[in-house]
Amino acid sequence: MQANREWISISDMMAGLMMVFLFIAVLFMSEVQKEQKVIKEIAESYQNIQQQLYRDLNQEFKEDLEIWDAEILEDNTIRFKSPEVLFDTNSSELKVLFMTVLDNFFPRYLDILTNNKYKKQIKEIRVEGHTSSIWKNATREQSYINNMSLSQNRAKSVLAYSYNITSVTNNKAFLENVFRANGMSFSKLIKENGEENIQASQRVEFRVITKAEEKIYEIINKLQ
Repeated sequence: MQANREWISISDMMAGLMMVFLFIAVLFMSEVQKEQKVIKEIAESYQNIQQQLYRDLNQEFKEDLEIWDAEILEDNTIRFKSPEVLFDTNSSELKVLFMTVLDNFFPRYLDILTNNKYKKQIKEIRVEGHTSSIWKNATREQSYINNMSLSQNRAKSVLAYSYNITSVTNNKAFLENVFRANGMSFSKLIKENGEENIQASQRVEFRVITKAEEKIYEIINKLQ
């Protein structure tokens, strides 16, 4: 009889443990479903913002892109891709022609981004300076460091000039929170048939980072 009572006790304990595990599993599945729903909502929000912004940017600048030798990429990056217009070799001083382009482009660009559709969704507006991998009489490592400094100074020059355009004065508080300059050196070269396109790699890009995009990166990092 004693053995039977012990067996019943062990059976009750195992049943209890199974109920606990089942409860944990249900909770886990519920949390996974909630997380999947959140991810889906963030992804849909990001996609909607990106698509709307792409349409608005193209509508605003479609007549100017060819004149500026610029393009709008699918991720809404606006790329200015003519080194002859932007800077002299090894210089971070804006050419007069690029100043003229920025006078025209940046206030209109900012008008779109400060629209109620986008303003609260924007985490950063980045100016990115990009270079080729070339630096005369330098090793690869020296070329990277030298071009990093050059690209950062170029991005800062573009940011400073854009920030001080008279017609954007009313948005300076907004810009101070989101406007950033990034030097990229030759970390994102433009290649054709596997080979570096030196001229195309020397460029300036304006890129918008949305809060939805930031949340997606956070989720990806958690999953890694």
